[in-house]
Amino acid sequence: MLLGKVSSLLLLCLSAAADQQNITVKPGDDATLQCHFPSDAAFTQLQWTRLEQKSDRFVFFCRNKRLFESYQHPSFRGRVELRDPEMKDGDVSVTVKNVTVNDAGTYKCEIISSMIENGERTTSEFSSNVSLTVTDSGELVENVLSSPT
Repeated sequence: MLLGKVSSLLLLCLSAAADQQNITVKPGDDATLQCHFPSDAAFTQLQWTRLEQKSDRFVFFCRNKRLFESYQHPSFRGRVELRDPEMKDGDVSVTVKNVTVNDAGTYKCEIISSMIENGERTTSEFSSNVSLTVTDSGELVENVLSSPT
């Protein structure tokens, strides 16, 4: 039974890594960054980070189903929420509200899952990336935080 759960989690992890999601929105729109994990696995920690961000702060951080806003980067406070607060069917997608050019970049969803089965605790990790592009009038707007070439 445990081997089946670990195998399905590994398979999901591999397929998610191969299929990076790309989202394009206009400034001022809301962007939903999608991420799912096996609904039969209980997660202990969920974190969304922006890879280009040079900070130890998160886009979104949740541990034991409790949101820690103090761990969020100030630019995301009050603008990011779970698409489904109940996280039904393993949906841990987040919506970034009122997107700006500064929000363009690659986002990483990381989930740490911990289970106790037959008296033993097992820990699994899952991650998925989402690329967010911000457009204005059909032309790509480059992220102003990108390093100069």
